Amino acid sequence: MQQSSTNAISIKLLLEAGVHFGHQAGRWHPKMKKYIFIQRNGIHIINLEQTLALLEKACNFVTDVVAQGGDILFVGTKKQAQEAIDQEAKRCGMPFVNQRWIGGMLTNFSVIQARIDYLVHLEDQKTRGIFHRLPKKEALRLEKSIQRLNRQMGSFKEMTKFPSALFVVDPSKERIAIAEARHVGVPTVAIVDTNCNPDEVDYPIPANDDAVRGVKLMCSKIADAVLEGKVIFEKSEEGAEIAGGEEAIEALGSLTFVPEEESSADFSGIDQGVEGED
Repeated sequence: MQQSSTNAISIKLLLEAGVHFGHQAGRWHPKMKKYIFIQRNGIHIINLEQTLALLEKACNFVTDVVAQGGDILFVGTKKQAQEAIDQEAKRCGMPFVNQRWIGGMLTNFSVIQARIDYLVHLEDQKTRGIFHRLPKKEALRLEKSIQRLNRQMGSFKEMTKFPSALFVVDPSKERIAIAEARHVGVPTVAIVDTNCNPDEVDYPIPANDDAVRGVKLMCSKIADAVLEGKVIFEKSEEGAEIAGGEEAIEALGSLTFVPEEESSADFSGIDQGVEGED
């Protein structure tokens, strides 16, 4: 397993970002008890030592997935997460959903891909000037289709293969995404606040999912883990190419080549011998 670095994050940094603040005690989920440090003024305080440990575990997992060529789908549609999901997913070159989860995105992936292909086709037609040859009403209709499809799918239209894992901000908000991932066997990494059920995700990260700074910090660390995985993947690809080249050279070296002149001389001798017999 690759070790992702979380050394840059300290308890102090987590405190400054408000990661430790949970929800009101009355809204807690009992299965979050092991991640709660204390209750103060009716608010649950998250154990940040647990946060650090589980964040590192999640980052290691993400790095491993990407190092093997997999993609991580970033998901966070709540207002506090939208900007961070957008910025960090783009920074590490991963697909994301920050507006609305489309039902069937994982459980009916082929249909979603067909819609993405249609969007890409329409954009290609527009770029090539095909729309200018159409009746004005038809061109306007297709323009609206492009705008609508981009609102729905623009953030993940370059996702050409099934995601290897999901990173989710607030699984209680993204219930459909979590349910679909579990149904099709896609592992999930998620920021879980004190009102969430951590058992619903594979790699829970106990943290405040309402503090913008805290969400941004968590998203940035997952993005960093993705980038680490990409570096490893690229090096392994280069290594495979070099190894393949060396094997080809060794194979060529084991072959015995007959010089062209020697080959011609041998064949001419055979011809002469045949003629002499006649």
